[in-house]
Amino acid sequence: MPTELARWVVGLGYSPLLILAVIIGIYLFLGCIMDSLPMLLLTIPIFFPIIMGTDYWGLDPEGKAIWFGILALMVVEIGLITPPVGMNVFINNNMAKDVPMKETFKGIVPFLMSDILRIL
Repeated sequence: MPTELARWVVGLGYSPLLILAVIIGIYLFLGCIMDSLPMLLLTIPIFFPIIMGTDYWGLDPEGKAIWFGILALMVVEIGLITPPVGMNVFINNNMAKDVPMKETFKGIVPFLMSDILRIL
């Protein structure tokens, strides 16, 4: 099924960067509601063939696989601090019991912005 899905997505004729943006958006959304390991285990078998079937700047298959692996891990970790449900923010806030949740979310904004800039 993942191979057929990859063929279908590639056959749609969308830009590879648009496909990548959709995958990144899905990872950011899932990062708000899931832990990183289950998310990767559920999505990599689906997204990896799609990425391997598209052309990203003439990368060879091995380079593309490494590049996507690093990108997926970065985006998954960004999803874990993305409001409104970023799990890591709740964990950090629980350790600092005297800090309100609103202040914790304000504190992660510079880190979130730098991570998004890095992905772009």
